[in-house]
Amino acid sequence: MNPYLQILIRGIGAFLGVLVITRVVGKTQVGQLTVADFVNAIVIGSIAAAMVTDLKENGWYYAFGLLLFGLLTVISEYASLKYRPLRKLIEGEPTVVIHNGKILENNMKKLIYNVDDLMMQLREKNVFNIADVEFAVAEPNGGLSVLLKTQKQPLTPGDMQIPTKYQGIPSELIVDGVVIQQNLKQNNLTEDWLYRELEKQGVKSVKDVMYASLDSEGKLYVDRKEDTMQHVTDITDKLPGKMPQ
Repeated sequence: MNPYLQILIRGIGAFLGVLVITRVVGKTQVGQLTVADFVNAIVIGSIAAAMVTDLKENGWYYAFGLLLFGLLTVISEYASLKYRPLRKLIEGEPTVVIHNGKILENNMKKLIYNVDDLMMQLREKNVFNIADVEFAVAEPNGGLSVLLKTQKQPLTPGDMQIPTKYQGIPSELIVDGVVIQQNLKQNNLTEDWLYRELEKQGVKSVKDVMYASLDSEGKLYVDRKEDTMQHVTDITDKLPGKMPQ
């Protein structure tokens, strides 16, 4: 068989295999990647890559290995859901690294976690002073959860006993020029109503709309495919040798 044809067939097979594994395992693999998940993902990716490029070996060996690791991943995920001690063993546990504005050095050493990394993750949470932190917890997926001291927490309408209106999730009505019929029906709306609202905003055709959504107050947001903006801010550096205009 032609090598390029072999690579094509194996590549499609590997892609579908990895896709099935990721779909079966669930979204937590991507959104909450623990150390064990990260290592497992590397192994599965390595097997898939070898399956595509190593034409000297039988592709079914790699396919079996991919299936085996996928099966073991699914088994470990379901087992960790049922047995909490096993979940702790596989995924690890959260660890307190700051308590009442004080860094817990012993816990930091156990995690092989340095102060520079801690400060970086605090800044990502818009926290620049350790003294303002009541608790900081290093999560098993590498994230940092931060609870500020009460006097450093921002005020909310609830703190000031100010009533607020309900704010739900906007409902998508048009995506890339296509009307989402299901969302129209859920909001008890018709296409005629949508067309009239678009006309009010100067839109003649649905195909001209990139995105349109309806918020909880009944306001329609419309973004056209071709925006008529007089000026667009560019935050990138200019090309070398080009003079600013």
